[in-house]
Amino acid sequence: QVIAVYDSSISDLLSLASKKLGIHATNVYNDRGGHIDDIALIRDNDVLYVSDGDPCADDLEMPLVHEPLTGCHTDWLTLNVGGKYFTTTRSTLVSKEPDSMLSHMFSDRDGWGNKRDHRGAFLIDRSPEYFEPILNYLRHGQLIVNDGVNLLGVLEEAKFFGIDSLIEHLELAIKNSQPAEDHSPISRKEFIRFLLATPTKSELRCQGLNFSGADLSRLDLRYINFKMANLSGCNLTQANLCGSCLERADLSGSVLDGANLQGVKMLCSNAEGASLIGCNFEDPSGLKANLEGANLKGVDMEGSQMTGINLRVATLKNAKLKNCNLRGATLAGTDLENCDLSGCDLQEANLRGSNVKGAIFEEMLTPLHMSQSVR
Repeated sequence: QVIAVYDSSISDLLSLASKKLGIHATNVYNDRGGHIDDIALIRDNDVLYVSDGDPCADDLEMPLVHEPLTGCHTDWLTLNVGGKYFTTTRSTLVSKEPDSMLSHMFSDRDGWGNKRDHRGAFLIDRSPEYFEPILNYLRHGQLIVNDGVNLLGVLEEAKFFGIDSLIEHLELAIKNSQPAEDHSPISRKEFIRFLLATPTKSELRCQGLNFSGADLSRLDLRYINFKMANLSGCNLTQANLCGSCLERADLSGSVLDGANLQGVKMLCSNAEGASLIGCNFEDPSGLKANLEGANLKGVDMEGSQMTGINLRVATLKNAKLKNCNLRGATLAGTDLENCDLSGCDLQEANLRGSNVKGAIFEEMLTPLHMSQSVR
C-alpha cells in the first residue's frame, strides 16, 4: 500500500502501518532488507517492508539482498523463472553468450526494465524445467539434461534466449536420440498378420511401404492402397488385386502371372521387366483398369485379358503382348516400339498417335484400323 509519511517517529510509522495493513507492525525494512530504526533514513518514493515479528525470525520471507553492480559482473542475483527460484551471478548470464537475450537483459542493471517479484527476484515467464539445463550450460559449458526432460522443450528455450552454441548441441542430441529408421522390407508373415488384424470393411492403407522381394502370392489384396509402395521383385502370382491402387508403385521385376487386376489403378507405376502373363484386367461390371503413363518396358503380358484397358501414353517398348485381348483399349500416344502384338485382338482399339515402329502385328484376329497415321 502507498502511505504518506510525515515528520514523525518510527513508532508513529509502525502504528500507522499496523492500522492500514491490519497487522501488529514491529519492524521496518528497506527494499534491500536493511532494518530501519530512524525515520531520517527514509527517502521520498522508498519502498518499505514491515514485519510483525523478530528481525531474524524468518529470513525466507525477507526481500532478497542484491549487491550493487561493480562493473566486473560478479554480483549475485536471483531469477524467478515460472515460479522457481535460481540464484546465479551476473557474470554467468553475461559472459559465455554475450549476444544472447539473457546477456542483454542483465549486462546493465535494469537495462531492460526487468520486473521483480515481492522478494526482489527478476521475473522471467518461461518454463523452469527447460531453463535449468540452459543455466547449467552457461555455468560450466556442458549440456546435462535430467531423465524425463524433453530435449525439444530445452531447444525451444535455447532458441528463445538466443543461446546459439547450445542450439547446435541440442539438435545433435535430439538427432542421436531418435530411433534408427527401419527400412527392411515387410515379410509375408508380417503382412498376413496385418491383414488378419484388419476388419474386412476397413480400408487398408499401405502407402509407401516396403514389400521389396516379398512373397505375396495367392493373397486376397482387393481394394488395398499400395500407392507409391515398393513392390519390386515381389511374387504376386495369382494374387487378387481387384480394385487396388498401385499408382506410382514400384513393381519392377515383380511376377504377377495369373493375377486378378480387375479395375486396378496403376497410373504412372513402374513395372519395367515385370511378368504379367495371363493376367485379367477385364471387369465384368465395366470398371476399366487404368495404366495411363505407366512404365511397362519389356513386360511379358502374353495372353492377358485387357478389354477396354487404358494404356494412354504408357511405355510398352519391347513388351510381349502376344494373344492379348485389347478390344476397345486406349492406346493413344502409347509407345509400342518393337512390341510383339501378334495374335492380338485390337478391335475398336484407339491407336491414335501411338508409336508402332518395329511392332509385330502377325496373325491379327481382327482388321487393324488407325484413326490417323502412325509415326
